Amino acid sequence: MRFRQVTLCAAVAAATALMPVAAATAESESHGSLTVTPSTIAPGGEVDLRVSVCSGRQAVGTSEAFVSQAQFAPAADGGLFAQARIRSDAQARSYDIWVNCKDSSGQASGRVTVVHGGNQHPDHQATPHAPVHAGGGGTAQLADRQATEQGPGTRHAVIGLALAAVAAVAVAGRSVRRRRRTD
Repeated sequence: MRFRQVTLCAAVAAATALMPVAAATAESESHGSLTVTPSTIAPGGEVDLRVSVCSGRQAVGTSEAFVSQAQFAPAADGGLFAQARIRSDAQARSYDIWVNCKDSSGQASGRVTVVHGGNQHPDHQATPHAPVHAGGGGTAQLADRQATEQGPGTRHAVIGLALAAVAAVAVAGRSVRRRRRTD
């Protein structure tokens, strides 16, 4: 009986001794900073992200301000680099950015400030590049295609001639039938 009590006390003492080691391991994960350029931007703009805390070759950056996750890859000058587009409906405020290294336990964080009006970087204005592919059942693609076409082309002329030929044959056939009836 006494042997069980000693064993139980030894197990509790060993667990208590190991707890600070586990907590210290969790705290020792490397945490670095994130460089965001430009740090102030308008909705629809694009920011450059750089981080050097990751020892691996990949990382993922997330933020409420981003259209989608930023996929980091090795930069030519060292560290990891990514670009992220700011949502066009982002509110004017500061947003947190979190980066998690894929190949290691490193993490980084930073901030980007979204502004409306004239305070944004001039190279990063939100301008549309193509028709918006939303709603209308694909009419944006049709409108884009029609904008590049200038009037009827060869294809339209051939189709028109074919329809005119069919109409001429139909009229000629009807005329022949009428003559046969009257003869």
